[in-house]
Amino acid sequence: MKFPLLSFLLWWSIPLMGQIKVATIGAVVPSFSHRTDWLTVVDEIERYWDRQLQQVLPDRPDLILLPEFFDIPSSFSPKTQKEYIQAREDRIVRFVSEKAKQHSCYIAFGTLLLDEKGLLRNAAILIDRYGKLAGVYYKNFPTIGEMEGGIVAGNEAPVFQCDFGTVGMVICFDLNFEELRDRMAEQHPDILLFPSMYHGGHMQRNWAYACRSFFIGAISGAGTRSEIRDPLGEVVASSSNYNNYAITEINLNSKLVHLGYNEGKLKALKAKYGHQIQIKDPGNLGAVLVTSLDPNRPIDTILKEFDIENMHDYYNRSRAVRANQIKSMSY
Repeated sequence: MKFPLLSFLLWWSIPLMGQIKVATIGAVVPSFSHRTDWLTVVDEIERYWDRQLQQVLPDRPDLILLPEFFDIPSSFSPKTQKEYIQAREDRIVRFVSEKAKQHSCYIAFGTLLLDEKGLLRNAAILIDRYGKLAGVYYKNFPTIGEMEGGIVAGNEAPVFQCDFGTVGMVICFDLNFEELRDRMAEQHPDILLFPSMYHGGHMQRNWAYACRSFFIGAISGAGTRSEIRDPLGEVVASSSNYNNYAITEINLNSKLVHLGYNEGKLKALKAKYGHQIQIKDPGNLGAVLVTSLDPNRPIDTILKEFDIENMHDYYNRSRAVRANQIKSMSY
């Protein structure tokens, strides 16, 4: 059987079960102190991001995250921003799409756009390996200043299917609102993408753990770290004061497991599978991250073999037992 070369290369690049390479770039878009024609601005921004992407592309990542407003110069007023995005049209999206297709990777980024109704949105856009649109998320909680400047809040919290798993996206100020976190947690995305202009501090760890998700932040701000976290909320890779990017391999073939009722079962699991299983214990939490290093053994199958509940199911069972107890009692 013969395959077209491009199709073969794309097929070859699809990762083994769970194992993918992810990158984040926390670069700051150049500022324009004087007004030039819009096409010149777009040209300069494309050249700038081409240089930034070259920092991580040699490692052949499966997914790259870029910051919020990644192509919007901070020197632009709200009026100038709108003029710019009207003149820019879809050029930046086409630029990213070409890069994604050329390097067979997903690329996500934050920007301003006018939606199909002409409403101004703070958006996160996900492009797939083929250069096609894979998803768009509208910031649910713009700041008051953003809304007063004309940005319209979104009301959906979608999760998007990729060839390696599912991806959810939230933007900057969104991280402060637990109602949005809870909506996202109900969907259990494999990865949460966070293009932002602020770090969020311990809220990043909170969201990763609550959503049982890997968490990637790309923060637009000099000196602010862009980090990659595991579902325990722990940093597994970070930019630094020397480099504004981070890249690492993560394994989505993993689940959080509570130690309650499971300590003996986990020891038996480790005894059988040895180096093919990794159990990460952060301490003080009562939960561990169990990862299958064998691409032919799904983590759910392994846990089921030893009658080990994942943490989400364990907590739900605890809720059910409590509800039944309360129902049976009269206060």
